[in-house]
Amino acid sequence: MPLQGSVAIVTGASGSIGSATVRALAGRGANVVAAALPDSLLDSLAGDMHQHHVPVLIVPTDVSKRSEVDRLVSKTCEVFGRIDVLAYLAGVGSSPSLCDMTAEELERVVAVNLTGAAHAMHAVLPVMKAQRSGAIVNVGSVAGETGVMGIYSASKFGLRGLTDSVRREVRSYHIGVTLIEPGFVRSAMNPEMRTGLLAPEIIADAIVAAIARPRRVRVIPARYSLAIWLTQLFPGVTDLVFGNARIQERMNRDSRATRAAQGTDRDPKT
Repeated sequence: MPLQGSVAIVTGASGSIGSATVRALAGRGANVVAAALPDSLLDSLAGDMHQHHVPVLIVPTDVSKRSEVDRLVSKTCEVFGRIDVLAYLAGVGSSPSLCDMTAEELERVVAVNLTGAAHAMHAVLPVMKAQRSGAIVNVGSVAGETGVMGIYSASKFGLRGLTDSVRREVRSYHIGVTLIEPGFVRSAMNPEMRTGLLAPEIIADAIVAAIARPRRVRVIPARYSLAIWLTQLFPGVTDLVFGNARIQERMNRDSRATRAAQGTDRDPKT
């Protein structure tokens, strides 16, 4: 799909990967519709685009609410008359431990990471099917291949299954559906990690490449593919390693420290 003149919706546009993707698509001549929660990050993105004279349509959107997703799609069609690309990048993280989460936090992770993606695809696909063309790129995670990150892994496992199913459903309409699975990315979602993180621009470039040439799935960096393969081939070994109490404590240490500092920690027994 040629990007010049295409119309692309980017959800999660105010995040690290989202803002990098907005810039990458706009830089290649796409008409970008940037959707994200109405906050200072979205305001900053809008100001940056305006300062650099980049025409981007900003639509404040909570993807966990279907009415707002429908409004996003309607606004895009009203302004541009078509939708060529959906890049679903909205996402929230979680503690590795399921028991550290509140019920509200569990629901929020699923609502944004999985249900929101379903709503977005459900809303744009009638437009793309009528056009008989389009590209959808969902950003999952390597955590969606290995269950070690609590409800976050569960939501990304679900996104992987949903992406596979939708790809097969719309293949005859010439709509490409790709899943990008990054490792740890330099973003607000990984505040405790300071080294060895992927630059968000790397993921943005992969998203642009997937629009031009859809693929079933792409793991970034590629070396994680071997780890995923070994984990799936030897699940018992994975259980032994990640079932170790010391490993679990190390995995949750930074997350629990952050939650305690923010006053959001809770008794793991409750």
